[in-house]
Amino acid sequence: MNPKDSSHNIAEGSLSMEEIRIVSDLRIMHGKVDELHRMVTTLKERHDEAAIIKYADQPVLTSDIQKVDEIYLWFVKLKEESVEWRRSEP
Repeated sequence: MNPKDSSHNIAEGSLSMEEIRIVSDLRIMHGKVDELHRMVTTLKERHDEAAIIKYADQPVLTSDIQKVDEIYLWFVKLKEESVEWRRSEP
C-alpha cells in the first residue's frame, strides 16, 4: 500500500484493512496526545516546577522526559516529511 496514494479507495468509498488500522491507530494517538497535553497543562497550572522536581521520582521523570523527547523528534520528522511531500505534489 502506498499511503500517499489512497485515492483509489476513497473513490470507491472503502478502505483496506491496513488503512483502517492506520486510521484507528492515529485516532487513538491523537486522543492520547491530547490527554498528555491536558495532564501536563494541569500540572503546570497547579504546581511550580521546583515542587515537581522535588517530589518527582527522578528516575521515572528522567525516563518520561526521554520518551517525550523521542516522540517530539518523531513528530518533527513527520512534519518535515509532510512539508516535503506537499512541495512535491503536482
